[in-house]
Amino acid sequence: MLTVGLTGNIGSGKSLVSEIFSTFGVPVYHADQESKKFLAAPQVRTKIIERFGEKTVSPSGEIDRTELAKIVFSDEKALLALNSILHPLVIGDFWEWRKAYGLHPYIIQEAAIIFESGIAALFDKIIHVSCPKEIAIARVIKRDGTDGNSVRQRMRYQMEDEEKAALSDFVIRNDGTGMLLPQVLFIHEQILQISANGNNKEIVNYLF
Repeated sequence: MLTVGLTGNIGSGKSLVSEIFSTFGVPVYHADQESKKFLAAPQVRTKIIERFGEKTVSPSGEIDRTELAKIVFSDEKALLALNSILHPLVIGDFWEWRKAYGLHPYIIQEAAIIFESGIAALFDKIIHVSCPKEIAIARVIKRDGTDGNSVRQRMRYQMEDEEKAALSDFVIRNDGTGMLLPQVLFIHEQILQISANGNNKEIVNYLF
């Protein structure tokens, strides 16, 4: 079984791409979503309050994700501190999750910062969903009801799209000029072949 990373910057559409892979029967672990559940863990809550203060606690006693996001996306050291708390838990959870899918040719972890967090070596192959920055910003504004400056602030802590594309094994273009399904299907078939050949097949970094 191959372990495949699916990444892309905010607004790239990687979640939509992961849904297409799911329709092909590929198990997908959504790291960004799963990390949120750890915020409710008592030991994590304690560490966050110790590091970021009581202002990160909502009136109901839970971690206020909005307030926490304001802190970490305005301070690189704060973001690194939060990642150091959450990432080991997410990685451990992923490796436990993948045990249930050993009979599948491959599984996917969808995560925004595979390269930035230094975990790229965990994956046999990496797929990057590429999208021009201004298109991505417009998508996030529409999706989240936020403003362009807030989106650009978050983008400061992500590698440039072109750099991620160069480091990836496969690149999916999601800029509105072509269909996603044929690209995902092509890559799906490529990975199935690689898996069948024992991960020794030369890959194709296919750009639509």
